[in-house]
Amino acid sequence: MTGVSVTADKPVPPPPLSRSRRNVVFGTVALGMLMAALDSTIVSTALPTIVADLGGAGHMAWVVTSYLVAEAIATALSGKFGDLFGRKLVFQISGGIFIVGSMIAGLSHGMTLLIVARAIQGLGAGGLMVTSMALIADVIPLRERGKYQGALGAVFGITTVLGPTLGGLFTDHLSWRWCFYVNVPVAIVMIVAAARTIPMTRAVVRPIVDYLGIALVAVGVTCLILGLEWGGQEYAWTSPTIIGLFAAAAVLLALFVAAEFRAREPMLPMHLFRSNVFTVCSILSFIVGFALLGAMTYLPAYLQYVEGVSATASGIRTLPLVVGLFFTSILSGNIVGKTGHYKAFPIIGCAVMAVGLYLMSTMGPDTGVWQMSLYMLILGLGVGLAMQVLTIAVQNSVPYSDLGTATSGVTFFRTIGSAFGTTVFGTLYTNQLRPELEAALRESRVLPQAAQNPALLRELPARQAAPIIHAYADSIDFVFRWVVPVALLGFVVAWFLKQVTLRDSARAEATDVGEQFSVPDSADRLVQLERCVARVLGKLRDNTVPDPGILAAAGSSLGRDEAWALGQVQMYNRLRGIATLDDIARTHWIPAELIDPVYVKAEREGLLHRDGDALALTDKGIQEVDRVRVAWKRWLASQLTDWDSTDPVDRALLDQAIDNIATKLLDEADRPDVLPVGR
Repeated sequence: MTGVSVTADKPVPPPPLSRSRRNVVFGTVALGMLMAALDSTIVSTALPTIVADLGGAGHMAWVVTSYLVAEAIATALSGKFGDLFGRKLVFQISGGIFIVGSMIAGLSHGMTLLIVARAIQGLGAGGLMVTSMALIADVIPLRERGKYQGALGAVFGITTVLGPTLGGLFTDHLSWRWCFYVNVPVAIVMIVAAARTIPMTRAVVRPIVDYLGIALVAVGVTCLILGLEWGGQEYAWTSPTIIGLFAAAAVLLALFVAAEFRAREPMLPMHLFRSNVFTVCSILSFIVGFALLGAMTYLPAYLQYVEGVSATASGIRTLPLVVGLFFTSILSGNIVGKTGHYKAFPIIGCAVMAVGLYLMSTMGPDTGVWQMSLYMLILGLGVGLAMQVLTIAVQNSVPYSDLGTATSGVTFFRTIGSAFGTTVFGTLYTNQLRPELEAALRESRVLPQAAQNPALLRELPARQAAPIIHAYADSIDFVFRWVVPVALLGFVVAWFLKQVTLRDSARAEATDVGEQFSVPDSADRLVQLERCVARVLGKLRDNTVPDPGILAAAGSSLGRDEAWALGQVQMYNRLRGIATLDDIARTHWIPAELIDPVYVKAEREGLLHRDGDALALTDKGIQEVDRVRVAWKRWLASQLTDWDSTDPVDRALLDQAIDNIATKLLDEADRPDVLPVGR
């Protein structure tokens, strides 16, 4: 979530890649996104079995929370480290860290070591997710980037919500340890593929990292979560330890705010909170994360202990929640894209979410499968309505200079909300369960080991199992009942969200599944603006491809074949210092003999000259290419009129970004389907 300096907006671009190599790169980064997203939820169905195996039921929430907190920290750092050391290297190191965490988690024989291993996994996951999105921006041409980034976002969304089913399959048919072991071979393949296919890129100028701000918020949030986790379990709520943790959290977070006012490149610029849209969306993002992951972590436990189903079946039984979430996310996204109105959705969503949580708090051992599925569906419908528009609304409302930090800020709040939700759910659950379970064990005369193991609990006679099952049901119902006010708070807050006219690019992005799930993303504002432009290009592509119009607007005598050929020469000269016919042909997987006549024609017209194999533009050729680039810039400015800014600094940054994008559009111009022989 780190800010991006002006100079960091000029990265050294990679050399052009062939389509097949781009697809391999996409497959590689998609593997990274898949693993990182999957491991935030894959353990939920395995948690009851993990507790039965390792003990430490009171620390169950930390198996999820440690992962999320570490992921949030790594997300804030990885973008800057990618600028410092190269995104490819950070991607590979993140994969290595993820492997180490997965191996330790799989080999753990105690809850404490598992929690530490999950934190290591989270550090790797945050790096993988942020650099995955950044690498797509590095290697995929702007014209094609929308579909690639949309596909990557869909991977994130689908794996995030389907993780519980996969976790159940591993737990029932292999071992819960395979939820972690499975990452190792996949990550090794990913790292090797990255080494062979991903080009090395980094920023020209050394970026500024807000180490102090990141450290203060990380330690402050950890103290707050520890206080919530240990309160009423390890220590009394009024004990010096718990009070000290809450006091330390308050002091550290206050110092974080003070540090952000003084930082040159703050992790989270405080002036963003002057924006009604950013403030409200950050609160709503926190609440949505709180409710969604908290529910998905403890629903499988309810189904296994109370309903007596297997780990796999508990994952499958949560699918109504997933179906509801996907349905309303896609529906609301399309409505927002067509109408430009978004305010109603978080209001309705939080209200429906509150109803769903209340209904789930009434579930018991006698609740039927279809009735329970309906309750989960209602919760999913509410979450899908509430979560969809938050990132889009923020991107739409901030000036260009804040585009990256605001986008990553909303995602950060959702991740932290997920961590808090899991912790609060866990604290309520454990504090309620402990006395009820002790009473149930005395009544049924069952050993604690049998009560903590869902498989053993299912084997007990019904008379002995009944008090234990009721203890679990009452405890989890208690949790959902206490989370209803959180959803109602979101309902109240959502009314304060201002309706701002959506930019055309934001309306196009509203239908993107990745945006609907708030994928952790690059904090580079140029990357974010390029995504907006990619959406505009994608929307226009079916109606008018602007290249011929661009040549006419430029007043250029070049045909499409020559414009493409000269643009390729300029790009190679800028990136490598030399352009050759073989390099250009190899990049586009076409025979050199096919494009040679175009360069012969350009040479005859005085647009370029050859020196052996090297191609270079003449002054006349440079002038023609510059005309086309300026025409692209004018076209972009006409498409981004709703990005106009009255602030001179922001306007200068936006102009610089448009100039960079115009250069990319010239470099990435589509090769004409038929290249004339040029006689």
